[in-house]
Amino acid sequence: MAKKFEFGKNWKDFLKVLNEERISEAEKSLKEMLELESLEGKSFIDVGSGSGLFSLAAMRLGAAKVYSFDCDIESVECTKELKRRYFHDANNWIIEKGDVLDKEYLSKLEQFDVVYSWGVLHHTGDMWKGLENVMLLVKPSGVLFTAIYNDQGRLSRIWWHIKRCYNKWPKFAKVLILLSVIMYFEIRSFVGRILKFQNPLPFKYWREYKKSRGMSRLHDYVDWVGGYPFEVAKPEDIFEFYKKRGFVLKKLKTAGGKHGNNQFVFSRIQ
Repeated sequence: MAKKFEFGKNWKDFLKVLNEERISEAEKSLKEMLELESLEGKSFIDVGSGSGLFSLAAMRLGAAKVYSFDCDIESVECTKELKRRYFHDANNWIIEKGDVLDKEYLSKLEQFDVVYSWGVLHHTGDMWKGLENVMLLVKPSGVLFTAIYNDQGRLSRIWWHIKRCYNKWPKFAKVLILLSVIMYFEIRSFVGRILKFQNPLPFKYWREYKKSRGMSRLHDYVDWVGGYPFEVAKPEDIFEFYKKRGFVLKKLKTAGGKHGNNQFVFSRIQ
């Protein structure tokens, strides 16, 4: 039986390359999707905080309170490390271990102006329960910002098997799977750039990848290949799910029918 991917180990390695430029890009992505210039006076909860980068971004955007939790203890430690580095004396940034599938745990928390859960709920093993549970945390008129893997049908099922094998097989096999996926995408991109009469070498694109939410291409590859459990949904399914529960869609950014996350910002109207 395949075990869950250890996200925290990947995030711990990511913190080695985290710098001011990446943090600024994370802030920029929050401002763009939330259509706000700051979070001043607002409370923010990071559901599945991972590296802690977006909790940090919320703090730097002036959030009155930031609450971060993750079920992976190493991810919790990553978030605590960022607090130690940048806001070690802050009493308004709370970090703890918690599970979005644990409704009893969530019921003890307050409600927040901004509930953020990017690329998390599809890795819980029960995505629809996670999508249901995060509603408990949204204030009336508050917003929910979530991102869920796009359903590509047969291709998504292939990804499921790749991820399951990665987490089930021994270390040497993991390395082979990861290298195979990297080579596939990089060669495809290489050929695509040649056909567009662009510089085919990947160095520029790897350097500029940080402009995608401050992320690292290598660490995202590890996350893409290893992220298991793994579920997907069509954008319209997420839209209908929340529409029936008193939420209205404020902003949508899709993966364009490709592999990746569809991003949603919903507002709670009841």
